[in-house]
Amino acid sequence: MEKVTVIIPIYNVEKYVRQAIESAINQTYQNIEIILVDDGSTDSSRAICDEYKLKDHRIKVVHKENGGLSDARNAGLENSTGEYLMFLDSDDFLEIDAVENMYKEIFQKDADYVIGNYINATEEGQKWEKPVFDLEKYKPFKLNINDYKNSFFIMNSSVCNKIFRKKFIDELGIKFVVGLPAEDAIFTTYCFIHSKNVYYTPCIVFNYRQRRGGSISSSCSMKYFEGINKAYRIIYENFRDNNYLGYYRYFYAKSMNYTIYKFIDSVLLDNQERRKILSDMLWFYNLTNELEVPPCQESVEKIINNVMKGNIDIALEYCSILKEARTYMSMQEKEKMSKPDAEMYAKLALLDEKYK
Repeated sequence: MEKVTVIIPIYNVEKYVRQAIESAINQTYQNIEIILVDDGSTDSSRAICDEYKLKDHRIKVVHKENGGLSDARNAGLENSTGEYLMFLDSDDFLEIDAVENMYKEIFQKDADYVIGNYINATEEGQKWEKPVFDLEKYKPFKLNINDYKNSFFIMNSSVCNKIFRKKFIDELGIKFVVGLPAEDAIFTTYCFIHSKNVYYTPCIVFNYRQRRGGSISSSCSMKYFEGINKAYRIIYENFRDNNYLGYYRYFYAKSMNYTIYKFIDSVLLDNQERRKILSDMLWFYNLTNELEVPPCQESVEKIINNVMKGNIDIALEYCSILKEARTYMSMQEKEKMSKPDAEMYAKLALLDEKYK
């Protein structure tokens, strides 16, 4: 049995990190290497890492200056010696047979990487009733970048529900882009573009903890939008340069709506910053015409159309109206509003052949 490296980036998560580490230690598959990357923690996380290193010879600890999630993951990659790679965020936790199930799949299929199912959990660690991917709808299958019906929905951005063949990652020469949001999306979409054998298994890999403490969307700063603008350009150019704009149209539809509502909900932006963000992301919104991807709702369409016409102030007025309306919605209602629905994807499908 070959070695599987589990990389856990850690920064100031003393409340959760023990459960994450324990979930890796107690795996039914024993031939693992656990790399704990302490990214300059200022709480007791650093000491906890050193404590577990003394308890289990399979644990390797890397202490480094704070450089962010991508930098920590890259440090884990540089220190890995396993034939396969898995990632676990330090506030989440693995299923006890996660490594065993994922190793069996990637070994038997001789895959570049394998995607598994996962399940949400409360902040206290109580699992939700159903996993993220419907067990009845999605059976085991091989993904295809020209399959927008099933593969698109399974090929989510996270690296934490996947196992990668290290040789595949090394041959690509890919690392996580430091200093940008959407680092997972950049990494996983690049892998998908350049892969030949990718499979899905409904086995549940990990538990994704839903932490409280304020809405992520409402706390997006100017720095975030500057970063997401750069990240989305990298992703778009990767798909464009490799002639996979058919798949990208679906990615774009999802990310366009998601990003505009983050922009609308943010409480950290003043009007000057909002104008600059919309102007800087004009290239991104222009893709709605270039790729024939209509916005998900009429209200979003009015915002984007006015941005493309240079009517930034009018676009911001529509944003203000939507922001006020969304303050009366539940989290579930806002989340649903931020995602394309079946009707939207059906419209995209009408032009699938044109973009293949």
